[in-house]
Amino acid sequence: MAENISREQYDKFCLFLEDHSGIVLGPSKQYLVLSRLTPLVAEFHFKNLGELLEKTQDNLQRTLRMRVIDAMTTNETLWFRDNYPYQMLKTQLLPELVKEKPHNTIKIWSAASSSGQEPYSIAMTCFETGIPRLKTPGGVQIVGTDISPTMLSHCKAGVYDYIALNRGLSPERKRHFFTKVDDQNMVINDQIKRLVSFRHLNLLESYTGMGRFDIIFCRNVLIYFSPQVKSKIVNQMADCLNPRGYLFLGASEAMTGLSERFEMIRCNPGITYRLL
Repeated sequence: MAENISREQYDKFCLFLEDHSGIVLGPSKQYLVLSRLTPLVAEFHFKNLGELLEKTQDNLQRTLRMRVIDAMTTNETLWFRDNYPYQMLKTQLLPELVKEKPHNTIKIWSAASSSGQEPYSIAMTCFETGIPRLKTPGGVQIVGTDISPTMLSHCKAGVYDYIALNRGLSPERKRHFFTKVDDQNMVINDQIKRLVSFRHLNLLESYTGMGRFDIIFCRNVLIYFSPQVKSKIVNQMADCLNPRGYLFLGASEAMTGLSERFEMIRCNPGITYRLL
């Protein structure tokens, strides 16, 4: 354990983080706290990390709390992660929805969208279907949400360095959907950007302002939560789905024991869940 974090300080911080973000650290993640929060020690002029953790418990330290939660909930992601959800979107779900709802906007929610790769991957998939209405905001609306203000700002800018762009994005898609900014960065094109909006949301809170969706992506998110919180999130998302709507979870996540409101739909490869 880091020398300036006591067991008591770490345990109290774990409870704080779970209460405010739902994330469960467990007893052996001190290294994660150390790596993500040490930069804030100097920024907020604390003597050490232990003092920062203690001050985070103070209800009056709103800016500090926001920055700490922001740092602890920021996760790396990939373009077109696992590929199969996007293949299923392109070849099956989107064509079906366009046929079933010829005059309605198709609505898709990317929960915990991190730095924006998932919602923008969904938008690129809409273009790649070749269906004209899926290239317009009137035909499809994609909403990305995240708890992190820093990540939301990054998403809205749509600027990515070449290291991030090389994590799952093909050269063809880079040429087609991005424009060079400088020697290190590219920006996603407006034709993709206009299909996606971003907003702040803590998945522990109410979703009543979100509206209804045809498809929800909540991938590689539930692994950070307790079973009780997982069940709450999944059932709240069920309330946000239109009849027979689809929910995508991560490749290592399962619906077992969380909700009885979905049926499993197998595809080759992978699975999705459809609201009963």
